[in-house]
Amino acid sequence: MKVKVINRSAFELPRYQSELAAGLDVRANIDDSLTLGPLQRAMVPTGLFVEIPEGYEIQVRPRSGMAAKFGLTVLNSPGTIDADYRGEIKIILANISSEEFILNPGERIAQLVLARHERAEWEEAGELSDTARGTGGFGHTGRE
Repeated sequence: MKVKVINRSAFELPRYQSELAAGLDVRANIDDSLTLGPLQRAMVPTGLFVEIPEGYEIQVRPRSGMAAKFGLTVLNSPGTIDADYRGEIKIILANISSEEFILNPGERIAQLVLARHERAEWEEAGELSDTARGTGGFGHTGRE
């Protein structure tokens, strides 16, 4: 699937880090280091502008290594970039650790996953069909 991209960053285009990777690693397009204190968040520019095909979205997801090692994550994860958005992709990063995190220019900060989606058409109803689960949710199956 080809996606048109304008790269106004100082860095290479996002790329897959392994042969079977689902996400393209995207980089921080910043001129100077950025310090995120504990529980701080920032909108980090990427310098990327895309034209996503109709019927697709780009999901923005955290990088697992950054989350596990440093407590750096993407808020509203997964974020969605809609096909009609033409602005710069910015990543909402949050430091959920108790330590400062210094983000350097060009550092890989998130993953972008191209995903097909459907559009729902609501059909109002007076009742829904029964299932074994019923209305059980939010931990109804216990901790085991």
